[in-house]
Amino acid sequence: MDRDLLSHLPVIVAVARRGGFASAAAELGMSPSAVSHAVRLVEERIGQPLFARTTRSVALTEAGEALVAAAEPALEDIADRIERIRSVKGRASGLLKINVPRLALPLALMPILAAMAERYPEVTVEVFTDERLSDIVGEGFDTGIRLGEMIAEDMVTVRLTEPFRTIIVASPAYVGRHGKPRTLADLSSHNCIGYRLLRSRALYRWDLSDQGKDIGVETRGSVVVTDPLSARDMALAGIGLAYLFEPLVRADIQAGRLVEVLPEAAIDEPGLFLYFPRRASMAPKLRAFIDTAQEIGRASLRTPGR
Repeated sequence: MDRDLLSHLPVIVAVARRGGFASAAAELGMSPSAVSHAVRLVEERIGQPLFARTTRSVALTEAGEALVAAAEPALEDIADRIERIRSVKGRASGLLKINVPRLALPLALMPILAAMAERYPEVTVEVFTDERLSDIVGEGFDTGIRLGEMIAEDMVTVRLTEPFRTIIVASPAYVGRHGKPRTLADLSSHNCIGYRLLRSRALYRWDLSDQGKDIGVETRGSVVVTDPLSARDMALAGIGLAYLFEPLVRADIQAGRLVEVLPEAAIDEPGLFLYFPRRASMAPKLRAFIDTAQEIGRASLRTPGR
């Protein structure tokens, strides 16, 4: 058995998953040169190149695909078994990687993280904020948080929030200068804060209700953002109209910092869910996170105004 080769297999899998040496190095906490050295050592021991490299990309060769296909599930199984052995002592441990949009932090994730820190101090939760709707399995995450309608059907889900509305808001200062839109057609004459979808690079069409029918409304304005929290900040600054989940601005509306416009055009969203592959839920660190999320989710659903 070639122990040097075996010890470097996690590096090969990380480079394949991340599609590059630098991103794999960041994930593993290694230098890019150390990652390159590990890949070169394995290639020399096997006698075949595992990656086709260019100045812009890194892709698996046929031999690399075969090796990763065999090594990745084996490494995952070993990691799961080690965690189960550790959990026999009654404590989950290890690194739990979660992929979430930024808005999930204030809406759902903060109380879960606080509880995890108290209950499972040996679990480190790495929160990767991402607006791209990434493939959590393909990119090496244990779990993720998304709107229910955006989650693949083969994933297991845990509800974190109640359903909520998506609404249009503006600051009193903006309304004082420009007035309120009275119809959906009036949006064309207002400064609407736009959203750029990171995966497709397209501008998002606002999903709104027109006499009970859902429609996509093209908007225009002086600012385009890539996440709702930035849109909220700009609405508070009086820049324009923002299209936001109601819980994100509930306190702002109650305090008079923002006002809702066109309330009849608001649409209903299913709420936020934790999601993960069925097999992954067997890992003690994820099981601990799921149980904590379920407990806090049930408590928040029982609390009026949440």
